[in-house]
Formats: sequence, structure tokens, C-alpha cells
Amino acid sequence: MTTLPGISDIRAAAARLSGLIVETPLIESPEINRRHGGRILFKPETLQRTGSFKIRGAYNKLSTLSEEERSRGVVAFSSGNHAQGVAASAAMFGVKAVIAMPADAPAMKIGNVRKMGAEVVTFDRFKEDRMTVVRPYVEQGMALVPPFDDPAIIAGQGTIGLELMRQAKALDVALDAVVIPCGGGGLSSGISVAVKDASPNTQIWAVEPEHFDDTRRSLAKGERVANDPGHSSICDALLTAEPGAITFEINRKNLAGAIAVSDKAAAQAMRDAMAHLKLVVEPGGCVAFAALASGEIDLAGKCVAVVLSGGNVDFSTYAGIMAAA
Repeated sequence: MTTLPGISDIRAAAARLSGLIVETPLIESPEINRRHGGRILFKPETLQRTGSFKIRGAYNKLSTLSEEERSRGVVAFSSGNHAQGVAASAAMFGVKAVIAMPADAPAMKIGNVRKMGAEVVTFDRFKEDRMTVVRPYVEQGMALVPPFDDPAIIAGQGTIGLELMRQAKALDVALDAVVIPCGGGGLSSGISVAVKDASPNTQIWAVEPEHFDDTRRSLAKGERVANDPGHSSICDALLTAEPGAITFEINRKNLAGAIAVSDKAAAQAMRDAMAHLKLVVEPGGCVAFAALASGEIDLAGKCVAVVLSGGNVDFSTYAGIMAAA
């Protein structure tokens, strides 16, 4: 069994990332607070370098490779945000990057990865196995940078939790809960380690798209289960097949639960983020916000932090969602 990342690993990641990433702020809206009867603090990783939290884990992973390993280049698979994080990190280290991306990934994300200097290899996410696509590059000696199920990736994402707890302390507030978007579980598991170290009683909630609620169903069953095929969602950043082995081991210990939200709820949260927070948030980045309206989290009189995990959405998609009634 791989050693699970702990708080010391997250602190080490924070030291590596210091001065290279944005320490995203905590923001709030009087209208959102009024609506939910509590204090809701948003951590907008939409403002992060590359437009999402993913650069934290990607850069930390590359930092843990030896110079000889990095010199052979890195390879990854991703629908977009991790791809951009890896591409940007590889450029910072001056090494080659190859990214396998679904052919139906947002064109803006594919374009951004190429602009950062990485080679993009597209594949059919419904017919091809992503590991099969990247295996030839790994066999050539390139280092694989996984999207979530890796201790260094998890530790990098956990730096959000360190920032969050430090910022909450500066505001003199105790967080009753932290609500986090969830795909493979790297973000929720990493943040949970940092939050639980500082505040063991704070609840951690993961939020997934409807029909891609593998973490929710895995928690209920007590073991990892995969999503049923044949579904789609506007939340392209969160469409993983099943939880990671490492991430699930952490999440099963630290999560209060997981919530599934519909595309309609995610779209409404995007509109609310624009109207009340003045932020552009992509669908997958907004699911934690959407979960506030689910009734599954006790908000009345509570102080709750919500992670907005990314804002990489092309104009036509965003405009269409904003225009929909």
C-alpha cells in the first residue's frame, strides 16, 4: 500500500509552491449569506495560475522527480485542467510534456495546453483507455503525472487547505464545514488532510455531478465502485470513472459525506457566481456551490467554506449557460 500523504507532505508542497502560485482569497456575498442563513466563504481557484487548482499538484509532482527523470519529459492524461497544470509546470522546469486529452474536451482547454508548449494527443474517451494511449510514452521513459491518485499530487492540492485554515483564522472564524468539488478525489482528499489537522471537527463534503457520483456510492458501499457508462454532463472536469485508491482511502476517513448535483443545479450556481461573486466559474468548478441548495448540508447559523475549483470555460458554452432559463 502506498504511504498516504500527511500534513508534513502538504507543508513541504506549500514551500515548493511559495512564490509560484496565487494564494487565492476568501470572498463572500451578503446575498448568498442571506439566502442560506449562514456565512459562506468562497475560495476561488478560478483566479489561480492556469485557471484552476491543478497546477498545485502538477508542479509539486514534477518537483519530486529527479533532474534525470524530468529530463526524459512528462506525460499525462486529462480533460483539460490537469493538462494545463502539467503543461505550465513542465514549461517552468523547461521539460517536454505530452498530454493525452479526450477529443471532445473543450477546445479552449486543448488550445491552452498547446500554447503552453505541450504536445496534445487526442483520444476517444468512450472507446479508448487513456492508460493505453499514454503507455508508449511511459515505456519510452517519460514520467507519468497522474491527475489525482498520487501522494505528491494530493499533497499539492492540500495546500489549498493550509491557506483556507490560515485565512479563516485571520478572519477569526471557525469553519463548520468545507465543501469541495470531486472528480477522482485528489482535491477533496488533500484539502481534508490539512483541514482536519487544524480543525478535527470541521465537516468535509465532496460534491460530484449527477450520474458521476462514484465517491458518494463508494462511501455508501465501503469500497470503490465505478460509474455506470452511458451518461454525460456539462461538468467535463469531473467525469472520472471511479475514485482513486489512495484518494478513497483518505476520503473514506475524512469525509462527512458526498453529494450529487444535477447539471441544472451546476448551471444555476454558475449564474449565481457571476451575479453575486462577479466570477466566471466552469460547470465542474461550481458543483460545491450548487450543493448549498441541496438541503444536505446544515447551513443555518454556520460558517461554511466552498471551493470554486476552476474557471476554464469557453465563451460560447458560458454564454449559453448564462442565457438558459
